[in-house]
Amino acid sequence: MRFPVALSVSITRGLSGVMLALLFYSAFLGIYTPASADDGDWQSLFDGKTLSGWHVRCRPEDNDKRGYWRVEDGAILAQGKSPDRHHYIWLLTDKEYDDFELILKVQTFADCKGNSGVQVRSRYDDDAFWLDGPQIDIHPAGPWRSGFIYDETRSRKVWLWPDVGRPANAKPEHAPEGWTWQHAGDSDHWNDIRIVCRGTQVQSFVNGIKVADLDGRGILDDADHRRLNVGVKGHIGLQIHPGQDIHLRFKDIHIRTIRGQASFPSPVPPN
Repeated sequence: MRFPVALSVSITRGLSGVMLALLFYSAFLGIYTPASADDGDWQSLFDGKTLSGWHVRCRPEDNDKRGYWRVEDGAILAQGKSPDRHHYIWLLTDKEYDDFELILKVQTFADCKGNSGVQVRSRYDDDAFWLDGPQIDIHPAGPWRSGFIYDETRSRKVWLWPDVGRPANAKPEHAPEGWTWQHAGDSDHWNDIRIVCRGTQVQSFVNGIKVADLDGRGILDDADHRRLNVGVKGHIGLQIHPGQDIHLRFKDIHIRTIRGQASFPSPVPPN
């Protein structure tokens, strides 16, 4: 949602207490307004040309599928075909992060039946060949599910938001009112994803609408997550799910630390 220009100017100049109240009310609802390109706190995680700063993790028998992750036309492309048998293939950041705000753009297509997601504070086990940690779901075949939070941790494998248990238990009625998602087709449409991680809190926003607001106390910091060193710190990752055709694109991936800042929506960086 974008405020009218006159309202934005009034807020910026601090001329109206009523307008300031509207701003905080919008923040409470999970609506954010893109703001100043002068904000210099953001760091880009994707240079638009290479996968520098990222690495692929998969089972040894899937090493020939690492090319499912590649860069084309200024975006990270995830592309695989269902006849090609493979397990999960992950693209992970080299660096680890704890408290942060992450934004990115995602492009999906109506004929894509595969599943993907944005993994946060996660870690790949090279012995178990498994990525543990929470994931913000991206589900082109049922876009209402995008933004839900799933726990890939091997001992959990349940929805964290909504708290409905196994994957099949998530239903369209669990999506927030006003949710939107648009596939690319005749137009070159991209969807905006925003993720905020602070302590054991994880929030997700899709196209400006708050989807999930997880209080993960007692979950993301429980004995299993601490043993695996995930949940409150780890890598950011993008997922190729096994067993289905998949064709997605990611771009404009930016991150900034938010330690000590207020817990409500904030500006986004320039493209």
